[in-house]
Amino acid sequence: MGGRQREDMLMFDVLPETHGRRFFVKASGKLTDDDYKQLMPRLDEAIAEHGPLRMFIDMEEFQGIELQAAWDDFAFGIKHWSDFERAAIVGDKRWQELTVKTFDLITKGDFRYFDTADKATARAWVEDA
Repeated sequence: MGGRQREDMLMFDVLPETHGRRFFVKASGKLTDDDYKQLMPRLDEAIAEHGPLRMFIDMEEFQGIELQAAWDDFAFGIKHWSDFERAAIVGDKRWQELTVKTFDLITKGDFRYFDTADKATARAWVEDA
């Protein structure tokens, strides 16, 4: 982690491309309950202001998730199962692709997995009007 303390690092970075209904996030390291507690209010606010979101989630540097954070993610997904129009998840692991395909089956929105080589395509798909 480059010598920095965990407390100084955000495992979810909201990217500058975030605007209106488009929400761009980079997930890195091992996600914790605290990471979700920082991100969820921002998502709640964006949903309240703009309605169903289009998300881009870069998981290229994602290393895993703590159990409580996984529960937070699940609970948030249930609460907002219809609040995501589409989500592009970019990664490089087979389990990420399988997770996205499963999530796409149980949610109202369109969730798609993109390999890291297709990151530009994923961004364009989220931005597409």
